Amino acid sequence: MQRATAGDLAYRLLVRGLAGLAILILLAPVVIVVATSFTTSQTLRFPPPDLSLRWYRELFDPVRSGPIHAAAWNSVWVAGTATLAATVLTVLAALAVARVKRPSARILEAGFLSPLVLPTLSYGLAALMFFSVLGIRPSLNILIAGHLVVIAPFVFRTTLASLAGLDQTLLEASANLGASRFYGFRRITLPLIAPGILAGAFLAFVSSMDNVPVSLFLSNARTGMLPIRMWGMMESTLDVRVAAIAGVLIASTLALLLVVDRLTGLTRRMSA
Repeated sequence: MQRATAGDLAYRLLVRGLAGLAILILLAPVVIVVATSFTTSQTLRFPPPDLSLRWYRELFDPVRSGPIHAAAWNSVWVAGTATLAATVLTVLAALAVARVKRPSARILEAGFLSPLVLPTLSYGLAALMFFSVLGIRPSLNILIAGHLVVIAPFVFRTTLASLAGLDQTLLEASANLGASRFYGFRRITLPLIAPGILAGAFLAFVSSMDNVPVSLFLSNARTGMLPIRMWGMMESTLDVRVAAIAGVLIASTLALLLVVDRLTGLTRRMSA
């Protein structure tokens, strides 16, 4: 067995140190926010003088936190509807693009992915001006349409990647055995690309829930979204319920991530 040199040991220490620093930078803000949400203080401060569930009780109080609940419901409804619509549309588009080998398909693929490089702030302003010219007032449907554009590339990209790894001989064999194209899609293609679809839908839903620029331009007082509500609470009163909201969102995202991983087996696939 070859003995590790001093240079190898230094390299390992450097890599591990940088990895630890990266993890610290990523997790430290989360830990600080979660710890602050359990404070007994009247304002946002860290470290908390004492621990309490007071702000979580106030957050779930329908009387005191009614506007927050309404904004949370709007965000969940918009994110869920936009994700469902994006999943249906982009899966169909990915199937069409994957079948075509001509250069035009690559242009179409770039068009579907273009919202990823478009600044969302610029897009939000452009969408507001576009709907204003058409005389359409802000509503939840307008928010769904606006979010649909910016989250669709997530589902499209993961679905297209899953289709790239699909063994076409399976479809050819099913066709030779008399299966229709729809039957082959339902029994072969869809089950094999489902992990990619679910992973993309998860990313799309989380991105929609966390979207500020589009929601800022396309919402009004009746269609307030949770990120905008949190922003206003931070600017006006430094309400500690903002930290409690963040704690609920972190826990919900983690739970949803575990469910998606359980359904798709993504961790198992990556470690295989």
